[in-house]
Amino acid sequence: MDAKRVLFITQEISPYLSESEVSTICRDLPQGIQELGREIRTFMPKYGCINERRNQLHEVIRLSGMNLIIDDTDHPLIIKVASIQSARMQVYFIDNEDFFRRKATVFDENEEGFMYNDERAIFYVRGVFETIKKLRWIPDVIHCHGWLTSLAPLYLKRMYADDPCFSRTKVIYSVYENAFQTTFANDLKKKLKQDGATDNDMKIIATPNFVSLTKLAVQFSDAVILGSPEVDPEVVAHISKAKKRFLSYQLPEDYIGAYNEFYDLVMNSK
Repeated sequence: MDAKRVLFITQEISPYLSESEVSTICRDLPQGIQELGREIRTFMPKYGCINERRNQLHEVIRLSGMNLIIDDTDHPLIIKVASIQSARMQVYFIDNEDFFRRKATVFDENEEGFMYNDERAIFYVRGVFETIKKLRWIPDVIHCHGWLTSLAPLYLKRMYADDPCFSRTKVIYSVYENAFQTTFANDLKKKLKQDGATDNDMKIIATPNFVSLTKLAVQFSDAVILGSPEVDPEVVAHISKAKKRFLSYQLPEDYIGAYNEFYDLVMNSK
């Protein structure tokens, strides 16, 4: 039997960024899942603060060169890759000069979110899906980590719903405590509708902030995981109301095995 394929889409990974709850999980989880017999692919944004020479990133020419249109503007998609040798694991990076040249991740020096984080999120998610298509690597499960990936379930179930690469793919969204206080641009809904979202889809993000984007991700996911011991109570209440397949918070020594079993439950569900 062929090994099941798990695609990890994450906001951050250690050692390319400093250690955090998300970056640590997204460093250790893909390795652990791979060691349990799964095939994996892992993606993160190529932020400007990531030193390409030190981390031995190099561009994958055969995957780069596509332009993604966001709000009527073309943005070149650049794909880079690096290896975590100790984990025998490759990491793919989504890069673009317009969105990721700053020496920062998603917040400025005043801890304010960048106003174009909405377009960065759109570009990142679409860039991952288009790269997977070019790789001709069809995932059984997509596991999203961090709010910058919150649009991935929507894009999978709406914009890529008829794509044979993803027609049978299930998506899991991990909810973390890493909330932000600022809002995305007010025209986010317009940009998503240009890509195929419906008016009904957009009702949940009347105000595009952390809570509403997380609710949107939950709405279009097949399953949800609590990645942190403490999560926004409004988000927890929404998850309960949505009645999605659900995995509660798992301790660091337990989560890799628990997630692996959960993937099987989600893949086998109708």
